[in-house]
Amino acid sequence: MNKPVLVVLAAGIGSRYGGLKQMDPVGRNGEAIIEYSVFDAIEAGFEDVIFIINHKIEKDFKDIIGQRVEPYISVQYAFQELEDIPESIKAPKDRVKPFGTAHALYAARHLIKGPFAIINADDYYGQEAYIKLFDFLSDTTKDQTDYAMVGYQLKNTVTENGYVSRGICSLDTDENLENVVERVHIEKGAKDIAYLENEVWITLPEETIVSMNMWGLKPSLIEEIEGTIVDFLKEALKVNPLKGEFYLPYVVDQMVQKSKANVKVLKTNEKWYGVTYQEDKAMVVEAISQMIDAGKYPEKLWRIK
Repeated sequence: MNKPVLVVLAAGIGSRYGGLKQMDPVGRNGEAIIEYSVFDAIEAGFEDVIFIINHKIEKDFKDIIGQRVEPYISVQYAFQELEDIPESIKAPKDRVKPFGTAHALYAARHLIKGPFAIINADDYYGQEAYIKLFDFLSDTTKDQTDYAMVGYQLKNTVTENGYVSRGICSLDTDENLENVVERVHIEKGAKDIAYLENEVWITLPEETIVSMNMWGLKPSLIEEIEGTIVDFLKEALKVNPLKGEFYLPYVVDQMVQKSKANVKVLKTNEKWYGVTYQEDKAMVVEAISQMIDAGKYPEKLWRIK
């Protein structure tokens, strides 16, 4: 069995944030969130990482991120480009936005040979999450259709600076994932957390388990994407040709509903940090600084050998 690898989704440009937030420094020596994620993954046991980027940011990404982490972990690159789709699909000429997270994995289909963890480049997940995911993926008694998802409490994933999208999860009594419902407008108010639907605010319990797009998956998921991407994109491009996307949680959810996969939810009390909005950066910088002071990270992240 191949050792688990880390796959990092780093091709997207944050429209609400206003720039290439994957490489925005948050550490005391210019480290980006993505570097803390790779550091945590290495500490958990990962030895290989695949960065999914695009050619527009290739040089900057390799110069800023790649050269820092390469001495500590084996690095490969996959490129998510609009043209990398089955021949029967034609991308609209005016399309700029990539085709989503499932399409990003499609771009890495030739590199992924065994179990893998997948994360967003601009999300801080916490050290415990990587340990739990690595241990799950390293369990050789698991089947090729046994997946995992790290589940966060909603209260640990919201921002003070605007709305967020979150995958609201339903679990069975064995803490397996039953379904994921995407809520695209969730806000933290003075007294509670609620999402907006049809101009009505609906309150959510603070302990609601949500997906932050941190999954433990197998090559069978790549096969599912290859088998469904044509039909999905044809429909998505009819409805929304410039922005329709093929989302990874949708693929996983469909596999669960069809009993083609089982997803164990690995709950964590870690606090998620991210930079959805520019105003979020100060909070992330402060949180990282506190963790350095507490001894969770060295002052200079990559001077550890």
